[in-house]
This record gives sequence, structure tokens and C-alpha cells, in this order.
Amino acid sequence: MKQIIVITGASSGFGTLAARRLAHTGHTVYAGMRDTTGRNAPQVAAANKYATEHHVDLRAIEMDVASEESCDAAVRQIISEEAQIDVVVHNAGHMSFGPAEAFTPKQFAELYDINVLSTQRVNRAALPQLRKQHRGLVIWVSSSSARGGTPPYLSPYFAAKAAMDSLAVSYASELTRWGIETSIVVPGAFTKGTNHFAHAGSPSAVVTRWPSACSESRSDSETIGSSSTMRTRRCRPSICGNCARTISAITRAAAGNTKRTVVPLPGSLTISISPECRCIIP
Repeated sequence: MKQIIVITGASSGFGTLAARRLAHTGHTVYAGMRDTTGRNAPQVAAANKYATEHHVDLRAIEMDVASEESCDAAVRQIISEEAQIDVVVHNAGHMSFGPAEAFTPKQFAELYDINVLSTQRVNRAALPQLRKQHRGLVIWVSSSSARGGTPPYLSPYFAAKAAMDSLAVSYASELTRWGIETSIVVPGAFTKGTNHFAHAGSPSAVVTRWPSACSESRSDSETIGSSSTMRTRRCRPSICGNCARTISAITRAAAGNTKRTVVPLPGSLTISISPECRCIIP
């Protein structure tokens, strides 16, 4: 049976892959993404090209999950065109990478907004239609990190994903009375196929004191990794060179930019990473 499906964060990674697979199975898929006429214009063109070449019903739609107005407008457009929504997939998310202490409370809040409050914006836009239909499915793309915060340096992301997971469970019990089902998808660790690390944010705070596990002491700043922050700020906390190199190595290895890297972490833990590894990225 053909379904009308909307997927958030479908410009890359799980979102793109899921949108294409679902379209191939005969469903109408709205691939939600922000800034469709700007930074994601190439992704819109790619989706349109894919739909044409494979004769599938895949449609990119402007949907910035950080904006209530954008979510409302996207859902109104879908309902106007299809008169129904059968499946909502909460896939949009963002990750930040760095020592927990180095993140400001504001940065924690920003990540919570993107990973948790975004689902609330979409739900408030879409659920009235699903309740009206007395049927539907809400899929939440969670993370195995919600079962335990490992590896290190991903605490804001882990905390946000755990909160989203809890919210999903609460929604499940509330929506069942309207015939709306809930599924929580918990992916394993993926080292390629997503832009999690490539687009990851990083802390902007300066760490003035660091645990004794760090063997070096630096008064000048080190850049953690090579990725940009959630907005435009760069991370330059004052931490030891070993930690900075460790984080940079994890970033490069997890992004598939090196064949194999052995990463020494502060203390006794060592993680061996390769592009095929399934143990490092949530």
C-alpha cells in the first residue's frame, strides 16, 4: 500500500538513504531539508535527478526543523498536495565533538534544540493530521549512545539523544489511543555514509583546568579536530596536545580519511579505528 512519508534531515546520510529506499518501494517520499535554495540546492537537484532517473516519487521539500514556521509550512504543503500523511520520520540531528567541560551551557542547549525540540516542532505540525486520520506511524531515529555514553568526547550529543529517546517513549503511550504507532530505530555505530563527524560542532569554551590523565600541560590553545561549530564559531580550548591530537585522529579516522588509526586516549584506553569499524560512532 502506497504511503505518504516525510523524513526530516534528508539532505544526507540516513535521511537520504532512507528516502531513496522508501521511494523505490513505491511510496511518495518528502525529503525534508533546510535552505533548499542555498546550501542544500545541490541536494535538491540530486534528489530530483534521482527521482527522474529511477522513476520514483521522491520530492525535496523545504523543512528547517529549527523553525516552527518552516515545519508548519512544509506540513501544510504536504497535506495540500496529498490530503494525508502516513509516516513521519524524525531523522534530523546534529552532533558536537569535544570534551564535555569545554562546551558552554548555550551550546548544550543548541544541540538539545536541534536533536530534541526539533521533533516537537514537527510533531505539533503533523500530529493533528495523523489524529484526524486515526492512523499513522512516527519513527524516531535514536542512537545506541542512549544506552550508555561511550566513546568519550560526545557528551552533548549523547545527552540530547537520550532525551529524544525518552520523549519518544512518552509519545508512544499518548498516541496509541488515536491508532498512531511509534517505532524507535536505534542504529549501531557507523563510520561512513553519514556526515555526523564531517559536520560536527565543537566547543568554544576555554578549559582552564584538565584532569591529571593528560600528560602534557599547555597554556596556549589547540584546535580540536577540523570541523566547524554548529554555527560559525571555532573551537580552541586550552587542552593538552595529546588530547587535541587524539580528537583530531578520531575525527579523521571516523570520516574515512585514513586507512587505519590507533588512537591513544588519556589513561589506559586505546581504540583502534578503521573506515569499516563499527565501534566508535554512535
